Amino acid sequence: MSSLHLLLPASAPTDQTAFAHALTSDGRSVVRHGTAAAALLPAASGAGSETVAVVPAERLSWHQVTLPQGTGPRSPRLRAVLEGLLEERLLDDPEQLHLALGPAADADGRHWVAACDRPWLRACLQQLEAAGRPVSRVVPEFAPEGDPVLVATGDPEQARLACASREGVLTLPLVASARSLLPGLPADTPVVAEPAVAALAEQWLGGTPRLQQPAERLLASAATGWDLAQFEFSRSGRALLAKRASSAWAQAWRAPQWRAARWALGVLLAAQVVGLNAWAWKERSALAAKREATRTVLTQTFPAIRAVVDPMVQMEREVAGLRQRTGASSGRDLETLLGALAVTAPAGRAASGLEYTGTDLRVRGVASTAAEAQAIDQALRPLGYAAAIQGDVLIVRQELQP
Repeated sequence: MSSLHLLLPASAPTDQTAFAHALTSDGRSVVRHGTAAAALLPAASGAGSETVAVVPAERLSWHQVTLPQGTGPRSPRLRAVLEGLLEERLLDDPEQLHLALGPAADADGRHWVAACDRPWLRACLQQLEAAGRPVSRVVPEFAPEGDPVLVATGDPEQARLACASREGVLTLPLVASARSLLPGLPADTPVVAEPAVAALAEQWLGGTPRLQQPAERLLASAATGWDLAQFEFSRSGRALLAKRASSAWAQAWRAPQWRAARWALGVLLAAQVVGLNAWAWKERSALAAKREATRTVLTQTFPAIRAVVDPMVQMEREVAGLRQRTGASSGRDLETLLGALAVTAPAGRAASGLEYTGTDLRVRGVASTAAEAQAIDQALRPLGYAAAIQGDVLIVRQELQP
């Protein structure tokens, strides 16, 4: 299973536009990274895989709104409500903007709303779709969530500084005056920088920043509850459910916070396997003990038997021979079968023919239909016998007991 994370270009894409990308197998480590045109991007593969598009920070603006009562994330009027709430705060025509509602409201009931250029986003997603890399999720490069963090990105000629926290996202050029333009931040606010601009970050922000490769930042951007693919860009029906299930499975399989649950599940499955094997061993042992007990009864009762092949059949044969030698009757003798039939046969019916095979009694004239044979069979069963009809012949035999 692998997932592709790619950074959308800041301008409208063309066939030659290169996408910075990172391929990961577990959501934490980078397997492959680089830049390539859409048609040359590696493909995500395997169950639970996804293609995540990251929207650059400079392409997004952030706004907070309080939704009217009765309006929620699934409301069919949500888009119109957001346009009405943000109309005076947006610099562009709302019709030209794509709006996306945050995953959850804050303690005061306010929602973050991300806004970006709609035609630009549509062109980026269509470019990837045409190249056979359909996007499963669209996430912001930096989201208004978590504790404050400063991230320096870009190259020395176009260095950028992003300040992200649950209070919002602010993007500035990484210059000498950047520090003074930042909001009040705690003294221990971490500073993260890409290697190309680490020196500038240390010069203008002070302290030694933690280095982060651009590919690692793409993976970090995807670890958020945000999905900007809403309204016209959202998938609906079965595809949406499949995408959510796939993302949830991938999150549970790879996320560090689920490591304990994964271990617990593994231990539970191992315990089940061990328990089933132990139960199967116990059942096999009990069956072997019963077989050995049967063999012992046979050899002790009939010492002349040396080779035991089928204890039940051999014991039945020996008992039959013993009865024959002593003159004792058995349930298969002709007299016994005739006696049982005489008790259960319909009154007034006389047998027109008898045949005894040593185990079965074949009688003609007692029953002529299946219904009559079934009635005789039901009467014989309490006595330990069974009857069946073949043509005009009623066959009576001793019913073997399990």
